Amino acid sequence: MAGVSPFTYVAHLLAVAAAVLILVWSIHFRGGLALNSTDKSLIFNVHPVMMLIGIIILGGEATMSYRALPGSRDARKRVHLMLHGIALVLGAVGIYAVFKFHKESNISNMYSLHSWVGLGTFCLYGIQWIMGFVTFFFPGASVSTRQSMVPWHAIFGLFIYILAVGNAQLGFIEKLTFLQLFNKLGKYGSEALLVNFTALVVIFLGAAVVISTVNFKTTRLESQKSIGL
Repeated sequence: MAGVSPFTYVAHLLAVAAAVLILVWSIHFRGGLALNSTDKSLIFNVHPVMMLIGIIILGGEATMSYRALPGSRDARKRVHLMLHGIALVLGAVGIYAVFKFHKESNISNMYSLHSWVGLGTFCLYGIQWIMGFVTFFFPGASVSTRQSMVPWHAIFGLFIYILAVGNAQLGFIEKLTFLQLFNKLGKYGSEALLVNFTALVVIFLGAAVVISTVNFKTTRLESQKSIGL
């Protein structure tokens, strides 16, 4: 792993911290997670956990893996593809959970900016994965096409990841506002502070992932050209 950006290690630590914080919030403060329950809030809790661990954490690890992992280009490509695929599955579960929660709680769907940006980002994430699969994995495009697609694939991937991190902030704000308005959650209580701190950790995680990836961009692109990708 020689030459790996320090920001990669920072991103790993922040990813663990974010996962722990979202689980503490959902389980300790919000009562747990369930896809089927008479307590509909438990169904909702699946949404932030799956979206954060899937799209933000595993998506970030996938983004960094192609730049920072040792081994052959093919091995890095497979890990990159697999992690993004798992992130998509977890994200799909998270979106299913929030629609299920809304339906069973008689709440309208797709009325907030968070939901608009979120569903759009998830669709873009899926399109990016499919395009990457057919271009770089199977059946695979020509060498010249792959060379021309690499920078666009990288830029579009970072754009989607930044969108996901930004939309997570909208989600934290929306949920915390609802809890404060309708559940009388204290503005300076431990749960409110935990949510705000989790949101900050996600911001720093996103920044670390982007900086780590960009730090390796030039080196990797030059390497890809030299080996004829």
